[in-house]
Amino acid sequence: MRKYFRALIFPFIILAVSSCSSKQNAGTRTISNEMLKDKISGGWAGKIIGVTYGAPTEFKAQGKTFDDSIKWVPADVIGSVWQDDIYVQLTFLMTMDQFGVNAPAKKFQELFAKAGYELWHANVQGRKNYFDSIFPPQSGHPDNNLHADDIDFQIEADYIGFMCPGMPRTANQIGDKIGHIMNYGDGVYGGVFVGALYSEAYFDDNISRIIDKALLSIPEESDYSKIVKDVILLHRQYPDDWRAAWAELEAKWGNVQICDAGTTSNIDAKLNGAFIVMGLLYGEGDPVKTMEITTRCGQDSDCNPSNAMAVLGVIKGLSGLPVGYQEAIKAMGDSVFINTNYSFNKAVAKTVEYAQKLAVENGGEATEKELKIKVQQPKAIAFEEAFPKLVFDKRVKVFAKDGWELKGNWTDYHGDRAKFSGTAGDEISFTFDGTGVSLAGNWLRDGGKADVFVDGQFKRAIDCYFYFSKQEHDNMDLYHIFNLPDGEHTIRLVVKGEKRPESAGTNVYITEAVVFKTADKINENYTFSFQK
Repeated sequence: MRKYFRALIFPFIILAVSSCSSKQNAGTRTISNEMLKDKISGGWAGKIIGVTYGAPTEFKAQGKTFDDSIKWVPADVIGSVWQDDIYVQLTFLMTMDQFGVNAPAKKFQELFAKAGYELWHANVQGRKNYFDSIFPPQSGHPDNNLHADDIDFQIEADYIGFMCPGMPRTANQIGDKIGHIMNYGDGVYGGVFVGALYSEAYFDDNISRIIDKALLSIPEESDYSKIVKDVILLHRQYPDDWRAAWAELEAKWGNVQICDAGTTSNIDAKLNGAFIVMGLLYGEGDPVKTMEITTRCGQDSDCNPSNAMAVLGVIKGLSGLPVGYQEAIKAMGDSVFINTNYSFNKAVAKTVEYAQKLAVENGGEATEKELKIKVQQPKAIAFEEAFPKLVFDKRVKVFAKDGWELKGNWTDYHGDRAKFSGTAGDEISFTFDGTGVSLAGNWLRDGGKADVFVDGQFKRAIDCYFYFSKQEHDNMDLYHIFNLPDGEHTIRLVVKGEKRPESAGTNVYITEAVVFKTADKINENYTFSFQK
């Protein structure tokens, strides 16, 4: 998810190994320690392979398929050490190493907030919320995180599914806690769903059945569940034409987003999750075909093949992946991912250890040769919806005349990129017609504080400072409010002339306002072309 700019398959071998090394009855499932390690290795390897495969294409196809050539060789996996798809969840593993599996969510938030790597979207808001003393689950709540539905937890929940073989309920418990650090609603369901895919993939090699089982871990009334079921329906209608299915899916779901609303970019968890499922169904177990289709679906096209390939990795095990893939992974096995103390080999070893520990804690048994796992029937976590019935209306730049009123000494920043002031008492207001608004600006190292008022009522103070991990951000959500009565409203910001000790100034930067309205129904009456 970073923002910068034919292999052979041996299914008959995998089936033969599977029949000898794992078994299940009504009450327990048994897997040999050798196979457990192989499948965990395959999951981590698939994650690494997929993210490097799609990395050069990331967000180069927005609202369209990626049709250029995809250039990748297995040796490219070394680039994964700089990928947030990997290093964020390794920080969560480091938290477990230090404070235990059951450490409070705030401790997981603290370690990733203080890590030295860069973050984006829901993750970076989760980081800022920590330093603004907003802790889980409020750090991921839509009141405090405009990115609540974004892809972040979906791309970093892999370790949870990897360490919960055949234990979807245990995976849900962990995912529910960790996911609310940075996400909510569909954003949490994305991580829970992919975790369930891995959990189910340990004891099943039927991709359609694995997807159906994983859906049981998320609420069926959620949009995430609905879009996955749409992919399943479209696959049945167009079994040999993924592009036709993609076009129908894009027409229905392509513009349903809050983050980056009104743009062609879509980092929403459910749309990108649908592309994972599309790649799995149309890929038919072939690693290259699965990665290529998932990547060509576009949008966050490094994260999606990473998740899809990780599912195949668990199903097949590392030993069942193409030999060239295995060799590349082994060659970088001890390379350390940035700002962590983890390598691929350590991730595998620790995940095996946690899988055995969790299985025993949940009624199983670990021996020198095998792991017995008490069967868990999947159960959906609680339903929640981040932005019900909210739809994008318009974006209004701060330099536009309509709606804006400035009082005091507001200065242009880098031409027309923003207006800023650090003088106490300076005001800027925006009047709009709708039910919600996001006031956007810059998080910079000289950022200061301001008070926010809506329709004359004080809401809260905001802090525009950000230089954690030496990273700054432009055009970020400074404050948002939704569910207002439909009509005219005014949001007003008053500069305080104050700052936190580490800030280099008291400046408040404003770039634009994003206006939202409420729709009675979103997608409820949509029908695909073949249904008309």
